[in-house]
Amino acid sequence: MIVSPLTFLERLEAERLTEDNGFGLPEGEAQGWLSFTGLACPHRLWIARHDGQWLVGLAHPGAMAEVAADTPAAPMARPDGGAAVAVDALGPTIRRLFALARSLPTAPLDSFVARTRTLPKTTEAERLVVQRVGQDIFRAALLDYWGGTCPLTGIRHPRLLRASHMRPWADCRTDAERLDVYNGLLLAADLDAAFDAGLISFTDAGNVLVSAALPESDRTRLGIDALPRLAGLKPAHLPYLAIHRATVFQA
Repeated sequence: MIVSPLTFLERLEAERLTEDNGFGLPEGEAQGWLSFTGLACPHRLWIARHDGQWLVGLAHPGAMAEVAADTPAAPMARPDGGAAVAVDALGPTIRRLFALARSLPTAPLDSFVARTRTLPKTTEAERLVVQRVGQDIFRAALLDYWGGTCPLTGIRHPRLLRASHMRPWADCRTDAERLDVYNGLLLAADLDAAFDAGLISFTDAGNVLVSAALPESDRTRLGIDALPRLAGLKPAHLPYLAIHRATVFQA
């Protein structure tokens, strides 16, 4: 089975959407598949057409696993042997793959190491500067991963969103844990405060848990009982979430 030749308009659409979504460097064509990379995402993106659908794949196993969980598998492999998905809309899939490639391990850690390699770390003030760099990188990764939206409230304004660690920053054993996007949730500011204080947590299925220490009046004002299930949790989130329930949540 081979892919369908791209028409002139399909090729133009593919080139426009890849450039608009972070993959502006054409890398050529193989077996009917176009390939692209980007300065901010060196992983190769593959695009083709078959049976009226776009076939899309990225040379990043973690990003592909996330997308493939919610998207039908393509009927054929990429020229490099990797997997692809079959979609009707090309742009949203490329955007999601780009965001995942920037946010999944080990991209945030690699960025942190590169940005702090030459920073002094002797005094407490210097170490706080390094910590701030890490926290900024972690926040950016969570914004990418969660699509810039609190999954519980739908709030999107960046100033109203907080990067919430499940295993607190100070309790993490390594920088890899501190910067692991699966160790975080992107929450509206009031829910972040409650989560950080151990007044709420979540089951592995995403159902909210409420601490007995949270007064009923505040529970009502926060709208806790109206919150939906926390969707989007992946298996890699669950060990960190268990740590939050065991060490932070005030049952």
